Amino acid sequence: MGALRQGRLKAWRQESTVQRIERPTRLDRARALGYKAKQGIVVARVKVRRGGRKKSRYERNRKTSKMGVNSMTMAKSIQRIAEERAGRRFRNMEVLNSYWVAEDGRQKFYEVILVDPCAPSIISDKDLCWVCNDVHRGRAVRGKTSAGRKGRGLRHKGSGTEKTRPGIRAHDGKGK
Repeated sequence: MGALRQGRLKAWRQESTVQRIERPTRLDRARALGYKAKQGIVVARVKVRRGGRKKSRYERNRKTSKMGVNSMTMAKSIQRIAEERAGRRFRNMEVLNSYWVAEDGRQKFYEVILVDPCAPSIISDKDLCWVCNDVHRGRAVRGKTSAGRKGRGLRHKGSGTEKTRPGIRAHDGKGK
């Protein structure tokens, strides 16, 4: 299994950042997230850099412990960045969902499922026709995918989550 993974990663590193692929690497996961082998659905493999963010060091007058240089947490997950890049590459499509496929020391690889909302096969599909509605335009950049909702703290409902809705900026930023 290790040799297969190494071979795949070696080939994937040479590919472009957003690479359209014929079929999903993890078919079971893709099907669970809404993939169907039909016209109007595309799968793209996206590679994104790994690791946290680093902030520039202040010039003067700071207590060193309060600088917050090394462990700055990104507001967006790497998976969300991958979804947004795939959405920008395929402008006529909407991001349905995405899943992790591999990672090495420098990069993470995600496969993103994209749907064409104007394709007749999608419009007539009872499971996917909801994407054709205009309110779902730009889902990935608005944090409406599964990874986006997780990052916005919307995975949970009920008591303890009063400040997370309607959005992350509501309630003086006390949500999440």
